[in-house]
Amino acid sequence: MFERRIPEWLRHAPAPSIRGFATLAACEAAARGMLISVFPVALYNALQDAALVSKIYFLIGLGSLTAGLLVPWVNRFMPRRWIYGLGAGLFTIGTACAVTGTSAGLVAALACTTLSTVITFVCFNAYVLDYIDKIELGACETQRLFYSALGWTIGPVAGVTQMTLWPPAPFLLSGVASLAMLATFLIMRLGNGKLITRARRAAPNPLTYLGRFFAQPRLVAGWLFAMIRSCGWWAYVIYLPIYAVNAGLPETAGGMMLSLTNATLFLTPLMLRLMRTLGIRGTVRLGFAGATLMFGVAAGLSAWPVPATAALYAGSVCLILLDVSAGLPFLMAVKPSERTEMSAVYSSYRDVSGILTPGAAWLVLLVAPIWGIFAATAGALGLAWGIAASLHPRLGAPRAGLIPAE
Repeated sequence: MFERRIPEWLRHAPAPSIRGFATLAACEAAARGMLISVFPVALYNALQDAALVSKIYFLIGLGSLTAGLLVPWVNRFMPRRWIYGLGAGLFTIGTACAVTGTSAGLVAALACTTLSTVITFVCFNAYVLDYIDKIELGACETQRLFYSALGWTIGPVAGVTQMTLWPPAPFLLSGVASLAMLATFLIMRLGNGKLITRARRAAPNPLTYLGRFFAQPRLVAGWLFAMIRSCGWWAYVIYLPIYAVNAGLPETAGGMMLSLTNATLFLTPLMLRLMRTLGIRGTVRLGFAGATLMFGVAAGLSAWPVPATAALYAGSVCLILLDVSAGLPFLMAVKPSERTEMSAVYSSYRDVSGILTPGAAWLVLLVAPIWGIFAATAGALGLAWGIAASLHPRLGAPRAGLIPAE
């Protein structure tokens, strides 16, 4: 008789790799990149009120911030794999709502996809901290951005183009990409992450682990880096197209600049080499210094749109350098027993920046033209450059005898 044996890969799942996490991120980039330039246009066409669209984004941002902070509490009752699956499923549900083409369907779609983004982001970071060594976090972040580059480069242009041909098309393709993301997650068999011995006193509510977060200056500084960097992206993605139109450039200039910026993600392997040469502290300070200078130059040259937009593009390249490096101080400071909780705190930078940036921009526009937003952004980026001076010079350097993975 022939002995039937279960294949080894079914009995023992292989350890998740950097490439596996990068593939998972690439699927997410394909899903989100397709809609980043579609939702604002679709909502405005449906509602015909820019102020109402802004209000919807603001309220959904508040809800997303709350949901992200509640993920660790939910994780006490629901396994992490189910939470990630719920997040990915919400994206698919959201795209299905958008296909209806109604204003209510589009608002529901934006809410579902925004919640999906924050839920999966919290779980993704917790999984990375579970399975990737600290000295390999830089390589993991670089490969994640490199694999995501195609989705973020082609997605914005492809989404708007498809919407003009058949409005449901970008939402359907995005829904397919979200299903691919869920399938990739299942194939990776990440489960609930590594078992970590918890402290004797579990956090009873989100306010408790927020207290632990504020008690650790390295975590606060790392979160500020991520939040201020995100504010820079909001200023670039939202207000560059508005500035371009007001300055007499073609309406497509903003979308073309965004795609050009996203194409720079293919250079992230070179940025990783730079980070290994300068160290994390040197790279973070270089990124914030360059972004501060370029946004300041754009504000000063606002009367000349071509050089001003060129300066903003150069600033966005510095922001990509910060995408590679500025998240590492936070991730490297997280205690193993607080991975899920602190991943939730870390993910809040997106929602906080999405609330602060439009609010600050509204105040700036009361007293200055749109170039004032770029000047204010330069000031915030300069503040982060100053905070980065407190980082340890050897942060992220491999220990003796250890060589980071390529």
